[in-house]
Amino acid sequence: MPPGSTPGRRARGEIERLPSGSLRVRVYAGIDPVSKRRRYLTETVPAGPLAARDAETVRTLLLDTVRRQHRRPTAATGGPTPAPTAGTPATALAPAPGAVPSLAGTAGARRRGRRRGEPTLTTIAALADVSAPTVSKVLNGRSGVAAQTRSRVEALLREHGYRRPELGTPSASVEVVFYGMQSNLAVTIMQGVQQVAGAHRLAVGFTDARRQVSEGRFWARDLLARRPTGVIAVHLGFTSEQHALLAASAIPLVVLDPTGEPPLHAVPSVTATNWSGGFEAARHLLDLGHRRIAVISGPTDRLCARARLDGARAALEAQGVGLPARRLRVGHWFSFDDGLHLGRELLRQNPSPTAILCGNDLQALGVYEAARLAGRRIPGDLSVVGFDDIPHTTLCGPPMTSVRQPLTEMGEAAARMVLTLAANLSLAQNRVELATTLVVRDSTAVAPDA
Repeated sequence: MPPGSTPGRRARGEIERLPSGSLRVRVYAGIDPVSKRRRYLTETVPAGPLAARDAETVRTLLLDTVRRQHRRPTAATGGPTPAPTAGTPATALAPAPGAVPSLAGTAGARRRGRRRGEPTLTTIAALADVSAPTVSKVLNGRSGVAAQTRSRVEALLREHGYRRPELGTPSASVEVVFYGMQSNLAVTIMQGVQQVAGAHRLAVGFTDARRQVSEGRFWARDLLARRPTGVIAVHLGFTSEQHALLAASAIPLVVLDPTGEPPLHAVPSVTATNWSGGFEAARHLLDLGHRRIAVISGPTDRLCARARLDGARAALEAQGVGLPARRLRVGHWFSFDDGLHLGRELLRQNPSPTAILCGNDLQALGVYEAARLAGRRIPGDLSVVGFDDIPHTTLCGPPMTSVRQPLTEMGEAAARMVLTLAANLSLAQNRVELATTLVVRDSTAVAPDA
């Protein structure tokens, strides 16, 4: 008698041994309301020394899935979701969260099944010399796995390109991961994500990866344990290992304003036209007659900071002004202190700049304070341009000229992309770049020596 069967009745969760030695798990999933025929979920476990134990694990997962399917209401009727058709593979059970007509033009998109030749969980377990439940713990970010074993399993998942075909039931949420939560940007981005996710009845959560790293925690593993519908990483430099672990666990990832080129150029991303923004800001100062223009850049290991600096330099060089080293300062971070200290350095020069273009608005606010301490009037003695156009730019005196990043729209775009991926549908484009806009206010004026 095959393991898991019961004499005299059809067991819920039969395990049948096939001639090849593999085990086929079959779970009763209800009666088809139209044909009145029985329906089943099926999954095949490859032959091997751990096949029987793995089959028991699969049977438990399929039974849980059936229970969830019968409890889950449909969007249209509020009634239970119809049971899958007879012989439905367990890897193609339910519509993916977020898969709605307004997102992808089709409803009921399903997570992909296992493709021929792809490694299975059992294959990874055999290569790592561990059980399949141990691999499952790694994929789900659960405890109870030794650090050395976890690293070995993660390395094999990356090496063999494992992709989990079925995630079970993800939590109805989108997680936004920041590396340091600058409230002036984080709130606006979260509002954009919420507008899209909320329309699909998904909650929005957040993680501060910088804090977790400082505490010795691995943010990607924590996400696996929560199993969100998708992840949006903001201003985050992440490793190929972290990306591979999320991909192996079938959690879609989109990067907003990546700090560098995404690993393997395979991670979808949303960014702003930073180069164009820097170019327009510098050209605005040139049009006002400024020639002694200084630049305070953000840290140049950040992709956006390099792009803004390159754009400003291109505009200055196109007018024959250039950007000499004495008028360029690079901040440690996009901070008020950068603007204050570096601004004071620049204003002590003789002759000093008549205009300072900053990497972001916080640096520009620091330059405001540097100008006050030096007795310089804005914009009479010194013109200042920021970048981002945070709300504070309209509250300072005088209101600040700034390059507006469409942060809300960027959050919306990232949310639409991650929900499309969660529906197992292809993106129209892997990289989305949204336009910046120069907003001219009272912090810029004609150069005093023009």
